[in-house]
Amino acid sequence: MSAPATLEAPAKLTLRLQVTGVRNDGFHLIDAEMISLALCDTVRIDPSGDGVSISGPFADGVPAGPDNLVARALRLIERRAGVHIEKRIPSGGGLGGGSADAAAVLRWAGFDDLVAASRLGADIPFCIVGGRAVVRGIGEVVEPLPPHRRTDEPLAFTLVVPPFGVSTPKVYQAWDALAPADRHGDVNDLETAALVVEPRLVRWRDRIREAAGVAPILAGSGATWFVHGHHDIAEALSGATVLQTTSR
Repeated sequence: MSAPATLEAPAKLTLRLQVTGVRNDGFHLIDAEMISLALCDTVRIDPSGDGVSISGPFADGVPAGPDNLVARALRLIERRAGVHIEKRIPSGGGLGGGSADAAAVLRWAGFDDLVAASRLGADIPFCIVGGRAVVRGIGEVVEPLPPHRRTDEPLAFTLVVPPFGVSTPKVYQAWDALAPADRHGDVNDLETAALVVEPRLVRWRDRIREAAGVAPILAGSGATWFVHGHHDIAEALSGATVLQTTSR
């Protein structure tokens, strides 16, 4: 039996995303650049235990039952363990917290089948590999890149997580319904579709731009907006979770 382990589960940030097509089964193909962040959950694994438990500042509303991605990951690898997750990554914001937790369990088990992992969740393969990478296909193709640094320092980001989530399936459905001319953005092809699904994102985009003096970028399908650099904007954005972090 393996010894207990404590692992970091880094959040992921999608710096750019292009939708390149749709498979016959309806899954969308992407070409994206993702990086791991210093913002992490902590995953404690006890091979003698059973079940998933969750605590931490962002534990509220995160299910700990059989549908939790960690529980599903354990079933995939046919292992039993007690897993406790200390949630420091906001859930529902597109930062890959649940995927990062599941990926930590898969790394602990030595599981590196990215195609199988993608069937659990599209972000899990990248979270297994981590670092900085180009991600293609439905998430199962991960091509590592050198660290993206400036003057040998990690990249700095300010994340703004509004007090609501955005449904990724609904965003892709909205993308399908858009006119071809409206589907593609400068940095994130899903941004226009996300604004259709959740119009409140527009207000938060405009508030962030006013507070930071720079236009924010939507992280994947949302709901998190981010800007490069550390900005002291939390007071101006009451009602949102504002986090300053760096790349790993």
